[in-house]
Amino acid sequence: MSEVSIPVEQVGLYRSEGKIYPREVKGRYASLRKLAVVVLLGLFYFGPFLTWSSRQAILFDLPARKFYLFGLTLWPQDFLYLALLLILAAISLFFFTALAGRLWCGYACPQTVWTEAFVWIEQWFEGDRSKRMKLDKAPMSMAKFWRKAGKQVSWITLALLTGFCFVGYFYPVRELAADMVAFELGGWALFWVLFYAFATYGNAGFMREQVCKYMCPYARFQSSMFDRDTLIITYDERRGEPRGGRRRGTDRAAAGIGDCVDCTLCVQVCPTGIDIREGLQYECIACAACIDACNGVMDKVGYDRGLIRYSTEHAMNGQPTRILRLRVIIYSLLLAILAGLFMTSLATRPPVIMDVLKDRNALYRDVGRAGIQNTYRLHVLNKQSQPVRYLLTVSGPEGATIETPVAIDVPPESMVEWPVAVNVPHESAIGGQHIVFSLARDDGQVMISETSRFRGPAIR
Repeated sequence: MSEVSIPVEQVGLYRSEGKIYPREVKGRYASLRKLAVVVLLGLFYFGPFLTWSSRQAILFDLPARKFYLFGLTLWPQDFLYLALLLILAAISLFFFTALAGRLWCGYACPQTVWTEAFVWIEQWFEGDRSKRMKLDKAPMSMAKFWRKAGKQVSWITLALLTGFCFVGYFYPVRELAADMVAFELGGWALFWVLFYAFATYGNAGFMREQVCKYMCPYARFQSSMFDRDTLIITYDERRGEPRGGRRRGTDRAAAGIGDCVDCTLCVQVCPTGIDIREGLQYECIACAACIDACNGVMDKVGYDRGLIRYSTEHAMNGQPTRILRLRVIIYSLLLAILAGLFMTSLATRPPVIMDVLKDRNALYRDVGRAGIQNTYRLHVLNKQSQPVRYLLTVSGPEGATIETPVAIDVPPESMVEWPVAVNVPHESAIGGQHIVFSLARDDGQVMISETSRFRGPAIR
């Protein structure tokens, strides 16, 4: 028998992606996207420099374990509020995704925002899409060198500014600036400035759409939040196909062609390089650049707009779109309940926190006529922006008294430790009783109470 050779196809595990040159586009959604970039970058870069009551308005002071959000100061004991905020942000993302698809990705995601800014710089130095492609293919020259060098210097400058402002949310920004000017910046602060600068430079300058395609987990599980009533960017295949070129004024019905003139502008403007005419793809970030490009072409050839548009699968099939549906109602209820809990909890947050720690070195001491003595250490945290004085009282075992009257002064937004000795007469000093420590204002109103244990001899 003769041997039959079977051709073997070699498949690589990695395929290098070609560089995408997104074409600049004008239109309603492009203007909205530019406005979002300017507003969001403005908030980010100017946020650390805002002041509130003579201090930085937004500061996550990790060494001091304080989070300042304008007039609100959060402590480690307020971790519940941070957890609620993160849960609210996650459910809000699910809610808006179920309603309007990937609007977050197209208009507000940091990767999208900074990539847009870096592309603007690239366009300013190297020109429009065709000029950038031509420049990259051209051999090195002085003109090409200066354009590339100018772009790189601008990218690095913006990346360093980004790293500086990011660290400024965790390190008082004016001290950070002064330390950098005086070359006295600490090692960790310098590391994080350079780290976030490098991350910005790499993600927005080089990886760009690769982050959205291969690194972002949201692109992978977003489809689980979509249904036939979710607003997505769609191509009207029934209207556009069969696509093909034609002269202006051509009778489409007679020529047997659809509205799509196959100009490929929708592909050229896409920042992730996909063809929306092939259907919804996970790489689509819903930036609507293809809508603006297609509408411009439809205007030129005299056709109706909307060949590519925001729509739903039901609407594309001629069926009514339901805005209120089970998942949207569930997300809405969860958001309302959690937002209500967050606001109520924040409004009723106690202005003072007290922790009572029993002295573990000695269970109790017999102090003669004064009875049985237990010692405690109080941690009193004042969350208010003004100093306060509290009077400490105890109750529980009959005849319990504090060895000396205690008036505790606590500076604003500070915590003090206070040793306290409590005496109980011998006849009342039975081991294991509850004892209550209370802090009251000058007017006698009790602000907070904490319960501990009073240790004494066994039952007599």
